[in-house]
Amino acid sequence: MMHLLIELPLWAQLLLPALFAAVFTYLLTPPVKHMAERLQVYDYPDKYRHVNEVPVARMGGLSMGISIVVTILIFSNMNIQIIGMLAGAMLIVAMGLLDDFANLPPYVKLLVQILAALVAYRSGIIFNVVSNFNFISPVEYFHVDIIALPLTIFWIVGCTNALNLIDGLDGLAAGVAVISCLTMLVVALLVSEPIVALLLAIITGACIGFLPFNFNPAKIFMGDVGSQLLGFLISVTSIMGMFKVHALVTLFVPLLALAIPLADTIFAFFRRILRGQSPFTADSGHLHHRLLALGLTQKQAVAVLYSVSALFGLIAVIFTASSHRVLRLVTVLAALVIALGIGTYVLHAHRKEKQAKAAESESVK
Repeated sequence: MMHLLIELPLWAQLLLPALFAAVFTYLLTPPVKHMAERLQVYDYPDKYRHVNEVPVARMGGLSMGISIVVTILIFSNMNIQIIGMLAGAMLIVAMGLLDDFANLPPYVKLLVQILAALVAYRSGIIFNVVSNFNFISPVEYFHVDIIALPLTIFWIVGCTNALNLIDGLDGLAAGVAVISCLTMLVVALLVSEPIVALLLAIITGACIGFLPFNFNPAKIFMGDVGSQLLGFLISVTSIMGMFKVHALVTLFVPLLALAIPLADTIFAFFRRILRGQSPFTADSGHLHHRLLALGLTQKQAVAVLYSVSALFGLIAVIFTASSHRVLRLVTVLAALVIALGIGTYVLHAHRKEKQAKAAESESVK
């Protein structure tokens, strides 16, 4: 199949696999939903973290996982990196399914994520070059071979958990994954990385095929098997070639493409540590919870986070497409201003929530 695609224009080489993945996922999701319901794998509302009003079947990410693997096997020329990516993905899928069934302890999930990252690293997926954010300096990047292993593991594990943590509203994680993948797909085309673009197109297609079942009100949730798989695949593709070879987009582009889930993860870890809790303790303080606390509906909160994620993605594309140092500096400053605005907004929501709880406590007295 791949040999036939080579005869087609590049847009068709990307569109056909994406459509295949989308249709395959769309057709596969109903039987996966039926299986989850038969096995009674549900996400139950608890008025705390889970905002769904009725039990909803989960592990819908299994349909995306199967679709992505099959589509890659059909449309991609296999190499050691892609094999390593798929092997690591299989570990994440297996762990995610077990977690959806039995709620695995956090340390077990972390160990499997590290193992999957090690598999990717051993296949040559290595984060060993980072950008120099001092645009005045003639030095554009730094080699970090001495810390390449921990940096690679940290990035992959961090992104895997980041997508998992924002999977709290209908359509949020899948939609943000689509925006992130499209951002990096455009960047991959700008820096002439067609293999990476193909992989991102396939992941995008699978997410689009799943979204009709996941938009509010969701018929099925992707579960940990889906959110962790997407985080793993996006993190791996972000360092499979384009961000190591093209130094100025190293780290900065994936940071922007995944800004929302990464920011939410950082806020969550610091919030829990400052409270004296384990950073893996679940809570209701995520960005989407804050938006709901301000009075937004699920659909409105998702739309806000989609918009901010798309804005960061646009900044990443402008940064990559421009060769002018001043414009690149402006895009970095714009990203920092938006990030500061999000932080201020979260703090405002937190204070408002505390005031509301204090007022409610006083009224009870």
